[in-house]
Amino acid sequence: MTLAIVAGKLGKSVGWLSQVERDLSAPSVADLRELAALFGVPVSLLFGQAEAAANEVGHVVRSGARRRIGSTQAGLVEELLSPDLTDDFEMVHSTFAAGASIETPVSRPTQEVGYIVSGRLDLWIDGQVHRLQAGDSFRVRGEPFRWMNPYDTPAVAIWVIAPPVY
Repeated sequence: MTLAIVAGKLGKSVGWLSQVERDLSAPSVADLRELAALFGVPVSLLFGQAEAAANEVGHVVRSGARRRIGSTQAGLVEELLSPDLTDDFEMVHSTFAAGASIETPVSRPTQEVGYIVSGRLDLWIDGQVHRLQAGDSFRVRGEPFRWMNPYDTPAVAIWVIAPPVY
């Protein structure tokens, strides 16, 4: 497909698509989902990944070889802990920067569980706030949720999401 065809199907300008292609502009996660759907590939494919030893591919993800996923715009860095997205779930390492938050609740057709590894995080599930700290865990079953880290240190959480959203 030409840039003009892809841009037309996405409802974007050729200039925008060209800037994304040349790494001069960063598409949003929603843009990446649209691109992935257009090409019939998982969103995670658009994030790339580090090389793994041949005997570890599909089995082991080394800490320095995690695939970055999502957008860091809200102060959240997400890395895929799962070797790939061929299972019925995905496992994600999330780091919430100090002072970071999302204001608009997210709602997705998933079941999610999480574990706070370090720091503190405020999590709203279906409008109810839960103040979480290291060692706490939580579950979201399709309810709208949002998060905030109003604290002075980053919070780290491990999330398991089914089905995969990336």
